Amino acid sequence: MTTSSQTSASKYTLFVSALLVLCGLPLLVGGGWLAAAGGSWYYLLAGIGMLISAFLLARQSRAGVWMYGLVVLGTVVWSAWESGPDYWRWVPRLDVVMVLALLVALTMPRLKQPFSKTLSYTYAGASVAIFVVAFALAFVPYGFNQYDAVPATAKTSFSTYTGQLDRADQPPSGDWPAYGRDNAATRYSPLTQINTDNVSGLTRAWEFRTGEMDVKSWGAETTPIKVNDRLYLCSGLNNMFALDSKTGKQIWKYDAGLDQKDIPYTAACRGVAYYETPASAMAEGQTTCKARIVEGTLDGRIIEVDADTGKPCEDFGDHGQVSIKEHMGETPDGYVAITGVPNIVQGVIITGHQVIDGQARYEPSGVIKAYDAVTGELKWAWDMVRPDIDTIPPEGETYTRGTPNMWTTGTGDNELGLVYLPMGNSTADYYSSMRREEEHEYSSSLVAIDVNTGKPVWHFQTVHADVWDYDLGSQVTLLDFPVENGTVPALMLPSKQGDLYVLDRRTGKPLTGVTEKPVAQGGVEPEERSATQPVSEYHALRKPPLTAQDMWGITPFDQLACRIQFQEAAYDGMYTPPTVNQRWIQYPSYNGGSDWGSVAIDPERGVMIANYNDMPMYNKLVPRDIVDKEGWLTRAEENEKFGGPAGGAEGAGDPQVGTPYGIDVNAGWRLPFTGLLCKEPPYGGIRAIDIATGKTLWDRPLGTARNNGPFGIASHLPINIGTPNNGGAVVTAGDLIFIAAATDGLIRAIDINTGDTVWQDELPTSAQANPMVYEQDGKEYLVIMAGGHHFMETPVGDYVIAYALPDNIAPSASGAGSTSGQL
Repeated sequence: MTTSSQTSASKYTLFVSALLVLCGLPLLVGGGWLAAAGGSWYYLLAGIGMLISAFLLARQSRAGVWMYGLVVLGTVVWSAWESGPDYWRWVPRLDVVMVLALLVALTMPRLKQPFSKTLSYTYAGASVAIFVVAFALAFVPYGFNQYDAVPATAKTSFSTYTGQLDRADQPPSGDWPAYGRDNAATRYSPLTQINTDNVSGLTRAWEFRTGEMDVKSWGAETTPIKVNDRLYLCSGLNNMFALDSKTGKQIWKYDAGLDQKDIPYTAACRGVAYYETPASAMAEGQTTCKARIVEGTLDGRIIEVDADTGKPCEDFGDHGQVSIKEHMGETPDGYVAITGVPNIVQGVIITGHQVIDGQARYEPSGVIKAYDAVTGELKWAWDMVRPDIDTIPPEGETYTRGTPNMWTTGTGDNELGLVYLPMGNSTADYYSSMRREEEHEYSSSLVAIDVNTGKPVWHFQTVHADVWDYDLGSQVTLLDFPVENGTVPALMLPSKQGDLYVLDRRTGKPLTGVTEKPVAQGGVEPEERSATQPVSEYHALRKPPLTAQDMWGITPFDQLACRIQFQEAAYDGMYTPPTVNQRWIQYPSYNGGSDWGSVAIDPERGVMIANYNDMPMYNKLVPRDIVDKEGWLTRAEENEKFGGPAGGAEGAGDPQVGTPYGIDVNAGWRLPFTGLLCKEPPYGGIRAIDIATGKTLWDRPLGTARNNGPFGIASHLPINIGTPNNGGAVVTAGDLIFIAAATDGLIRAIDINTGDTVWQDELPTSAQANPMVYEQDGKEYLVIMAGGHHFMETPVGDYVIAYALPDNIAPSASGAGSTSGQL
């Protein structure tokens, strides 16, 4: 070897030594930290091994190669022991180690006592081959599990109604007249024109744009409804539209005049309701609006417009609207917002509303109100603390402040005259010592209210003394459930914890097992924590409790940081009590489990489709003196300072005024430098469940990594990593599930028999909304609102997109029951 070659070899070896030092030092320091906290010793030992190898290689010693070989061998053995065959666990454990192995292999012929080039290149080639294989394996679907065959038909009927009571009780097959298609909220279409045999031919039929691209805290979340030959929908700013259902052309628009200062966390309008005025009211000349579109707004109004013209129904309330804020007392901008769809049951409009989380103990009331659907007259109000205030409070008083609210969408039952309201928890969300007895009784409960009296008939609580923001977000679904002697009128109640409860909708009694199980105690309010919590024995969407091995990252360095955080946090299962001066882990997060997208049910097959999130949160209560010193703002103060909401996740620095603590939520448990989530994938999935038994039929991740990656840089890779998702699914008699919801900007058709994706299309932005399906003039359409979502970090959009089969694709008569398709 010439002097020049020796110098070059020496420089290269020193370069590799320097890289080993750069990698070994953080593993040494962080590994020591982790070991001292009671975690794995691997990182410390690997760091020591890298530094010894670096020292020996810097001296041109062959022992440096052998030492690094021990690091590689130890890493492989440790990874196999911790990870088994779980591919995603191997990624951060081996990627950097194998890159360094390639570089170390290339030092072998450059040492004072060199190895042969053949051996060097063999090891280097093996490292490259491992990388190629590992990269290819990333595209193999993981977590796609089929457990049992999906039944062709259900053994028993899961129908809801026996008679025609309302258009949305038993809709015409081609219509979608309610948010969940029918009043039972099944999200099931009996249409079969689009099916597994021909769905690959779906193309865009039309596109409509609402014109709203400059929206703070965007996230329309809208599902249109379809009645006769029109679609009706609302935008994120509560403007309403009527579209021709065949062409998507605008027929009319109603401008709600919403000020963006009234946006709570999200500019969301999930949908509108349709109501046909009774013939008697028309005959008596009480109104000129034969059919009405009813909307709740983000500034607390209920608006009714004529379905034909879009003009206000002047005889409803005050020229077509009523304000639910009346008699609530102080209601700062953005604090009282109707984000769900109002329910109309037996001619009565029932509405809850969102009261923005985390601001103060005594925020505006969560009072439930009901209005005459024709006149707008206040029929009743339900104030759980003051049930004697059944309409308007006495002069000088308001509805009770700080009570649980119903921010999502209820479900109406025209047969029984009940409305089922999924309630939230009391303010402040993460501190319970100041709550009243009545709040403890109804918090995070499903409450059935008689629509004629406004009085609760029954309630079922899913969390006792909730301090985890595990409010009920999902709309319940009505069905007839099989029991030993036939069927009973029932409902399916999903929760953010992932529990699915089956209740008799007449009484609220569970029809499947519910057990009170012991949970962790302690935290800042030990006397407040319930010794047990209700757990469904029927089905749970959640995965097993987290372990240190579940911590993830794109490299061993961010994985190590996550493991340190895990080791130092308080975590003792799903109901770990909130702590101060120490982070605690909440898993599942307040985004589910199941959230407002809810579930879809195929009553013919007896199959339920549930998409879900699988993410933890990393929370901390912050003492009041620190909150005040750091100047945490309430939403009212943000509106004053910024002219609207400043954005961000719920709980990310909320002051909880009037309590001893503010709350700081790391909603996705992310590391600040890579932006990646600390838990290994998947972060969201979709599952088919046999309704009669509660057994999983298949389960799979939902969402690819196309729009996700470290440092916020999109990878553009179609890897089925399973992303967070918001929004739900639609099931059709054509054996198809349609869903968007994920953050990858795709809408999918999934074969209900296998869970395989059989069609997909790239949207202009992600669709955090529920799709819908309808038929017009013999053609079946799929419609989705692609508006993006600030919380899901998907770009803003204003697109309503319809899909249909081209005219030259004849509908297949054999679609139902087909299992064709591919991932």
